[in-house]
Amino acid sequence: MTGDSTLGGQQPRKHYGITSSISLAFPREIDHIYTQKLTEAMKPFGVFEGEDELILGKLNSFVKEWIAEISESKNLPPSAVANVGGKIFTFGSYRLGVHTKGADIDALCVAPRHVERTDFFSSFFEKLKRHDEIKDLRAVEDAFVPVIKFKFDGIEIDLLFARLALQSIPDNLDLRGDSLLRNLDIRCIRSLNGCRVTDEILYLVPNKENFRLTLRAIKLWAKRRGIYSNMLGFLGGVSWAMLVARTCQLYPNAVAATLVHKFFLVFSKWEWPNPVLLKQPEDSNLNLPVWDPRVNPSDRYHLMPIITPAYPQQNSTYNIVFNWPFLLTICQFFQIFCFKVSLHYIVLTASASTEDNHLEWIGLVESKIRVLVGNLERNEYITLAHVNPQSFPGSKENHNENEFVSMWFIGISFKKLDNSDCVNIDLTYDIQSFTDTVYRQASNINMLKDGMTIEATHVKKKQLHHYLPPELVQRKKKVKKKSLVCCSLDGSQLDSSRDTDIGTPFSSPTPVSKPCQPVSTPEDR
Repeated sequence: MTGDSTLGGQQPRKHYGITSSISLAFPREIDHIYTQKLTEAMKPFGVFEGEDELILGKLNSFVKEWIAEISESKNLPPSAVANVGGKIFTFGSYRLGVHTKGADIDALCVAPRHVERTDFFSSFFEKLKRHDEIKDLRAVEDAFVPVIKFKFDGIEIDLLFARLALQSIPDNLDLRGDSLLRNLDIRCIRSLNGCRVTDEILYLVPNKENFRLTLRAIKLWAKRRGIYSNMLGFLGGVSWAMLVARTCQLYPNAVAATLVHKFFLVFSKWEWPNPVLLKQPEDSNLNLPVWDPRVNPSDRYHLMPIITPAYPQQNSTYNIVFNWPFLLTICQFFQIFCFKVSLHYIVLTASASTEDNHLEWIGLVESKIRVLVGNLERNEYITLAHVNPQSFPGSKENHNENEFVSMWFIGISFKKLDNSDCVNIDLTYDIQSFTDTVYRQASNINMLKDGMTIEATHVKKKQLHHYLPPELVQRKKKVKKKSLVCCSLDGSQLDSSRDTDIGTPFSSPTPVSKPCQPVSTPEDR
């Protein structure tokens, strides 16, 4: 909350965020009725189910035990061991209070200064391994934000680690203070960031319950529309939360039904790339890199800056590759991602020979799909490339039974041409540069193993039933229209007679035939 303002001798009026509110109107009776209807509409989707306090309580006990054991092994006196503490903090959806049953939990293990990161990835990892409730345990120590991933009683948990410059970690520790960041290594600062941002968001909204209900609605809408994934170049959870929080600041007394409406009103008219800020950025003089386009030239090219409110401030949407008007397409509010929108799709298939290899491989491939989407959208003949964030298992009829396969579907919309002549659009380079990037990175981090492959296949809408469950691709007969565009992944004309019933595979980086009409350059026009 920012400072007060006085108008003509009237009482000071509080406001939230960096500007005054748009409206301080209190809800009418009809607004409460609509909010109740919104709540009822969301219930069938299971967005209100989810309490995993028991699991987190057990995990917190594990952490305290482990830190006490480490302290003893490092010859701390018994009095210090008894009070050394240690704590599990949550962040993300769980901490915001919008967690759903069975969803992943993001958590942070905070330890005192004598506990090293190497201890976390060795002795604590081994301690977890000994517990029967812990499954699928794996450590990613060399990640940008190092993490231990596992399932605890069937719940996926991503556990980060931060070591503070404190002798002990009390249960009432507040992570919001910037002074805690002093003398920490950058990995600890990154690990703390999720908790600090989440706590700051909750602190900056005028009414937490109205914020939570609105965020549940917006998250459900975004997931159903297939636009909820930071990794794939959409907005992730923290970005949606900050947009909802800003809406709450602008309408501090409004209830959820009104806030959902105002959310679309405000951000459909937002003049990007003006940043969304929940408070004025602060400089804590710790010399950490922060988002600042005045200082950092690269920050000036961000399409949709949404700035985290905790120091060091960062743009949570630095890797977005989709345009905002597309993201805000509402249609039926909770309608699921529709495979009928595009006439053409690229099916991206990642395969591996073992389950463990497959888990590693799809993580890398998925993290790079936004590169492919960006490549496609830079093509002058493509107006939109939209990946469905959900991956699907490969069908047995199309793949070896011993393979572990995941598929992603990228819908492509082509620019309407002024004439009806067939133009061959060669996507070979776009796809080849993507696969080269993935294979190169896998090789650089020694991940690439025999059996790890990526394939891309062009599929028309009418062929999707070979890949997807029938309920997702209900086919309807349409009046046949004259085709204006032919596109190609391998240099051949896609709707020629050589197309199979299930799609045209991308098999070679070299075009195998000439286009049916040369693509004209800007100079030719």
